Amino acid sequence: MSSPVSDADIEHIARGLIDRTLPKSAWTHAAHFAAACWLLRNRGDAAFEEIPPLIRAYNESTGVANTDTSGYHETITFASLRIARAWLTGRPHMPLHAALAELLAGPCGRSDWPLAYWSRERLFSAAARRAWVEPDLRAFTY
Repeated sequence: MSSPVSDADIEHIARGLIDRTLPKSAWTHAAHFAAACWLLRNRGDAAFEEIPPLIRAYNESTGVANTDTSGYHETITFASLRIARAWLTGRPHMPLHAALAELLAGPCGRSDWPLAYWSRERLFSAAARRAWVEPDLRAFTY
């Protein structure tokens, strides 16, 4: 999984999410983690409150409906934020692009990484899209 190549690239992605100017084609798996990491580094745990409405608004601006079957997904978003926070906490002085590249070089570089914790049925349920749902395959300790 390729990732943004510089801290400036990561900031560009995050600001594009915030102001809804990021092209839809650029809102990739790596871009989700890039925005999460930038917000966590720059706003701390406030990112947990800020990201859900940012993603919902961004989706709407690109024509993606936030429904029980598409768009914003609370469980995946919060799991990703929790992993990114734990990853960054262990690398406080590492440049953001390097920390993100390391994160994406591991299991989280695959968009199906949550399926190590949640069954497909549970993860893609309407309940998991609307609110945090605990995993059913193994503990999520992040």
